Amino acid sequence: MASSSHAADAVDAADPSTLVRLAEALERSLSCSREIIDLVVTTFAAGGHLLLEDVPGVGKTTLARAMGQAIGGESHRIQFTPDLLPSDLTGVSIYSQDTHDFEFHPGPLFANIVIADEINRANPKTQSAMLEAMSEGQISVDGITHALPDPYFVIATQNPIELEGTYPLPEAQLDRFMSCTSFGYPSAEAESAMLTSADWSRPLDRVRQICTGDETTAIRAAVRKVALAKPVADYVVSLIRSTRSHDGIRYGASPRASLHLAAMGRARAFINGRDYVLPDDVQSLAVPVLAHRLVLEDAGYGSSSLDRARGLIADIVASTPVPRA
Repeated sequence: MASSSHAADAVDAADPSTLVRLAEALERSLSCSREIIDLVVTTFAAGGHLLLEDVPGVGKTTLARAMGQAIGGESHRIQFTPDLLPSDLTGVSIYSQDTHDFEFHPGPLFANIVIADEINRANPKTQSAMLEAMSEGQISVDGITHALPDPYFVIATQNPIELEGTYPLPEAQLDRFMSCTSFGYPSAEAESAMLTSADWSRPLDRVRQICTGDETTAIRAAVRKVALAKPVADYVVSLIRSTRSHDGIRYGASPRASLHLAAMGRARAFINGRDYVLPDDVQSLAVPVLAHRLVLEDAGYGSSSLDRARGLIADIVASTPVPRA
């Protein structure tokens, strides 16, 4: 009973300014826009996972490690290749001569922040192991279930310019990513500042711990308590249902997309110091939350398809009546 009361007090004491300071810490070590950093922090606060479709060398790994340092957690990077096995991610049980029993040796999925680099290069069996970790917060090895660390945040990347030898992510796995975006190239000013910085080769030296794992767990719980009024919930549903009947879209967003868009809206409201979601929260997040889930008519694979989907979601947002709140 005492531990339950302590957890409730921690949730009530969760401070939105912690997430603002987290974004500022990331901004000091990364050369991408603040808008992208805010999306990353919002996805993290909402308890989801992030998909980045980007070219190499723009700071994806630096982002993951900076996140790990800022929350006082551990970060692992996994380079996905066609010959990667599920056990290379989850870990293996090895027989010990000392104990005369099998001992589990955790794989790289056991970290607070996991960057899955070029996830579309892995074979479907390995992708399915990643799917369980993302959706269930656990992995299974030899019939035994192992819980993953809390908080748990996956940042997966796809390279849009080298598609040979890749396995496109199935829609079921794309649907597990709460949001999708791309860093893009930094501005000329940001890139110039990076070159002249005294610690250009050690950007993580500027990152200080902002919070603990327990604090981020309390923040996520507080985000889930943010109120979503029925008119705003109906607005979310209207956007989702419009994707299922819009010209050019073969398959629209799933009910999971509704839950994810609502969760992201709650996180944005919390960061802005509100205990209720506004339609503006939903509007601003609809494109990164919904676009990657769409299956388009006569669509190819890669960044051009995603750009088309983003345009369609923007059209849907513009044409859907906004409730008064």
